[in-house]
Amino acid sequence: MRGLLVAGAALMLQACAAIADTPPAAVAKDADRPMLTVLTSSDAETQLMALVLTKAAMAKGVTPQILLCSAAGDLALKSPPPEAMAPLQPKGASPAGLLRSLKAEGVKVEVCAIYLPNRSFGAEALEDGIGVATPPDIASVFTAKGATVLSF
Repeated sequence: MRGLLVAGAALMLQACAAIADTPPAAVAKDADRPMLTVLTSSDAETQLMALVLTKAAMAKGVTPQILLCSAAGDLALKSPPPEAMAPLQPKGASPAGLLRSLKAEGVKVEVCAIYLPNRSFGAEALEDGIGVATPPDIASVFTAKGATVLSF
């Protein structure tokens, strides 16, 4: 009986080791799946939640891209509005801070094509590395097979 228990334990350890080397199904399934987060809200809580969910999806293997339009485009500025910089609970993160963190992690961040033409400033006011999206490029993202679009 003891020999049977030892053999069973050995098989269990081998199975656990094999599972540990296997990526989680969700990560494997979502790897390289495009996701577009369209953010238009001026509300800091909504902005932060959109970015938190984008980061969570990225952790699951999704390839996110962020499109900032309307009032949310102000997050892309070198000097974003004070409310975008204010820390929010529960973790003390700010929308502008999390956006910059995502950008530093390789997430493509752009303002919509009509954002700058309707402002008194140009592309020089945007944070380095944030570009201006073109409608055909964005259409390619949200029409890609398996794409997810979040809109806030």
